[in-house]
Amino acid sequence: MSNPAIPLQFVAACRLPTEWGEFTMHGFEDTRSGQEHVALSMGDIADGRPVLARVHSECLTGDALFSQRCDCGPQLQAALQAVQAAGRGLVMYLRQEGRGIGLINKIRAYQLQDQGLDTVEANVALGLPVDARDFVLAKYMLDHLGVRQLRLMTNNPQKVATLSQVGIDIVERVPLQVGHNLENAHYLHTKAVKMGHMLDAD
Repeated sequence: MSNPAIPLQFVAACRLPTEWGEFTMHGFEDTRSGQEHVALSMGDIADGRPVLARVHSECLTGDALFSQRCDCGPQLQAALQAVQAAGRGLVMYLRQEGRGIGLINKIRAYQLQDQGLDTVEANVALGLPVDARDFVLAKYMLDHLGVRQLRLMTNNPQKVATLSQVGIDIVERVPLQVGHNLENAHYLHTKAVKMGHMLDAD
């Protein structure tokens, strides 16, 4: 029976064999919105030791359609590869397309970017938040999975701050700088300059 006080409810788990080894896929449902999220775990992550982990927000264009406008797809693959190499870890996949604005609004924002706006300016021009994601969802996943400490794969200090604020002990930030190309150079520069992401991109 679900607990209405907890907005993210565990539903089921299964094997997920992948190019990067066999994971266990844990399915969760947001009881407020009906949105579905998953976590991919490998090895014993509830043994009390810090867990190598990534909180990855859905990016259909980058993750599934191989877009070079962002670095999302390469980051997801690199995170799965890193977990495989460690033999133990976790990738939480949150269905928060376009930094939380949704796929169609993301396309609208891309159209404005094609006209010269950057990723922040485009969202503002559409009257949308620059970043509407809810990283607290990860806390409920971690509670269910028995994880208390993370070695977090991210370039985004807001993820570190948000997870720390809700009681997750981030013992290390692991940079994940992959997928840089000519198409996304301006995008990465904007994330570094306007959103504080810790990137080496010029």
